[in-house]
Amino acid sequence: MALSPETRTAISRMDISEPTPIQEKAIPELLAGRDVIGQARTGSGKTLAFSVPMVERCDSSTRRVQALVLVPTRELAIQVAGVTEAIASAHGLRVTLLYGGRGLGPERSAVRGGAQIIVGTPGRTLDHLRQGSLDLRSVRFLVLDEADEMLDKGFARDVEAILGYAPPSCQTALLSATMPEWVAKTASKHLRSPVTVKVDAELQALPTVEHLVYTIEKSDKIGALQTLLDQRQGAPVLVFGRTKRGVRQLAKRLDALGYAVGALQGNLSQNARERAMVNFRSGATPILVATNVAARGLDIEGIGQVINFDLPDSEHLFTHRVGRTGRMGRSGEAVTFIMPEEEKKWREIKRGLGLRLTSKPWTASRKVEQASRPPWSAGRHRH
Repeated sequence: MALSPETRTAISRMDISEPTPIQEKAIPELLAGRDVIGQARTGSGKTLAFSVPMVERCDSSTRRVQALVLVPTRELAIQVAGVTEAIASAHGLRVTLLYGGRGLGPERSAVRGGAQIIVGTPGRTLDHLRQGSLDLRSVRFLVLDEADEMLDKGFARDVEAILGYAPPSCQTALLSATMPEWVAKTASKHLRSPVTVKVDAELQALPTVEHLVYTIEKSDKIGALQTLLDQRQGAPVLVFGRTKRGVRQLAKRLDALGYAVGALQGNLSQNARERAMVNFRSGATPILVATNVAARGLDIEGIGQVINFDLPDSEHLFTHRVGRTGRMGRSGEAVTFIMPEEEKKWREIKRGLGLRLTSKPWTASRKVEQASRPPWSAGRHRH
């Protein structure tokens, strides 16, 4: 690849020598100045796929914002900024984060201080634009990460407004693990003759993840969860709930039962959210109960098991949740609980995924079978 020595050195320091398939296909297209729609499974290296060419396109001698990355969550913003900064700092480029839950003042100062690359959530980025503390007229590279959510009804209005502040000529990249058809249609309004790059995008392309699906009564779910957590042998486990309230209550219940558990949901303060992530990454609380806020793009090393304690609302969310384990070729396990009243929804999710996943009842015999085998042992990671 036609990369500068500074970028090559930065990548080498990250202990990376070979590009992943999405990087191999997307980086040359973006370096050539083309708009790109990139779809690849979670854990495939999409952040470097856009951050490398983005940094190459920026000029460190110009103290204006030249690149903008929009992401759906604060946690993902922090992660993306960290990866981008590792490349950008080698070029003398400054990266600034914009996200809610903290004061606007320090962000204003950072932008005024000459930040060339902005990584932000839509709401906070739009706040700065409307207040005049952010100017996108010099932006030459714009990224929508987790594009399906960024263009969904929850964020679409803010994202559309932000795009209106950027020059029509700026290069645009959309990346996500899931890319429904409507995303491409919406994107066509903002992208110019985009190149579509699709690599291992289907859930079937995750041979390192084994799925275990159990039909279960509601009253048995907490006991089943305890059984799974008792087998984890120290490996981090991510437990997904559906609602903020449900996640909060489940985390409290597990804490009362003696488990080292953290909670991540949207109603927490920014400090509490960041503390939950730091504790989970460090192993201080190796069990994290979370809403779908943790399903989007977060790269947490070594998650051995994802447990869908509550069924997600769509096959796309299922894909993003499961993608937190089995990343970058590592093995992992995804456990899903299905209550009797959720059978219809589960059939719809399976149909959307195009997967044949056999469910089994959670019974005493299954508990014994689960307890008798080591979790995610070698040779068991298959579809």
